[in-house]
Amino acid sequence: MERPLLQIISAGKIYLKSKFNLDDDKEAEETTIAEIKKGVVFRGTNLWILVFAILIASIGLNVNSTAVVIGAMLISPLMGPIMGIGMGAGINDLELIKKAIRNLVTAALASIITSALYFAITPLHEAQSELLARTTPTIWDVLIAFFGGLAGIIAGSRKEKSNAIPGVAIATALMPPLCTAGYGLANGNWYYFLGAFYLFFINGVFISLAAFLVVRMLKFQRKKFENPLVEKRMSSYITVFVLATMIPSVWLAYKLVRETFYDQNARKFIKTEFNFKDTRVIGQEFLHADDSNIVDVTLYGKPLSKDVIENIKSKMQAYGLGESYLRIHQGYEDNSATENLKEFEKQLSQNMKFEMLEELYSKNEEALKSKEERIRTLENALLQQKLKTVNFPIQDLENEMLIHYPELEKLSIGNMATNTGDTICHAYIQYKKPIKDSEINRMTAWLKTRLKLDTVILHTK
Repeated sequence: MERPLLQIISAGKIYLKSKFNLDDDKEAEETTIAEIKKGVVFRGTNLWILVFAILIASIGLNVNSTAVVIGAMLISPLMGPIMGIGMGAGINDLELIKKAIRNLVTAALASIITSALYFAITPLHEAQSELLARTTPTIWDVLIAFFGGLAGIIAGSRKEKSNAIPGVAIATALMPPLCTAGYGLANGNWYYFLGAFYLFFINGVFISLAAFLVVRMLKFQRKKFENPLVEKRMSSYITVFVLATMIPSVWLAYKLVRETFYDQNARKFIKTEFNFKDTRVIGQEFLHADDSNIVDVTLYGKPLSKDVIENIKSKMQAYGLGESYLRIHQGYEDNSATENLKEFEKQLSQNMKFEMLEELYSKNEEALKSKEERIRTLENALLQQKLKTVNFPIQDLENEMLIHYPELEKLSIGNMATNTGDTICHAYIQYKKPIKDSEINRMTAWLKTRLKLDTVILHTK
């Protein structure tokens, strides 16, 4: 019984080895090394192609077009020097490593400068979702870069070239982080700049690491060092460099996962415990800090009593929110704007009817006709006033503004009528600390663009 089992295991090993063998269609080592060395250099054609690809990617991020960004990544020649670093480390070619690093630095600087120039002159300055996605790297980006690099170097070492390398360029997203770094530089947002550049740095390091491992696995002939300690020291540098790059991304991924689970529990808590007939939730926000978290809830309708609120707070522990602070905003009466509008309409109608009766006995038929025309005009004006009543997406606006202005504490927006019958949008913003006039002007311009209004009056506290 034992012998047949050993035969089955042996046959399975032979089968798997034949299926996963990388030597059958392997290109000659000299050819593979020559092709990678050729792609390392950035001058002339390669540099112009890179500049145009960066401009295309910047436009795609600016208008939030995924298809345009993907097209730019297909054009980009950034993979060349990154693969060159991995290849140089794998075959102990210090000259190739130095050459690849110089060209990669040149390419990165050219990309960031080009992108910064574009974002400095574009009239669209709002950070879209495609751009924001490249500001916070995590361990998932490390894994994507590493596995993408494995696929890229294996495909590059084959006789028959496949479409794997363009796919790796898309999956690892080398271009968008550089464009986002340029956006941060153009707008003076160092959080965006550092986060995006770190994402690019992660991708570069782990694509190079994957290339290094595959080159060693394929047993490419290595250059011999006169002093064995030099080779040992270089291997140590590579290990330390990779770990130093990966550790911050692991921490960011841990925070992201923890916050995601927290937000899920908080949403379940709000959905279950804030279920009232005359009160509904119109806004919810979860603020994360190192020492505590805040569950911020905005209610609309009949205000909750202190006893009800205390009862709700006592149930937070069951949802894993025991260390959190519950902040409730209420006092917004349901249909108050509609009731006020109806009362105004009723009073206006009564006044107009009184005037009509008074003038009915003192003026002729032509005057009566003129009065009716005035009534219709005022009724139309009242109807227009109704139509101008707007429900602003306050929660969405708060979330978007917190990205640009983390100091924001509270936002209120509403239309107010003027003595001419028009309405003007007023925004009331509360900050943790005083802000400059230049920031108020930028915020006002952003609100006008976001709400598609000609006039927005901003009040700060």
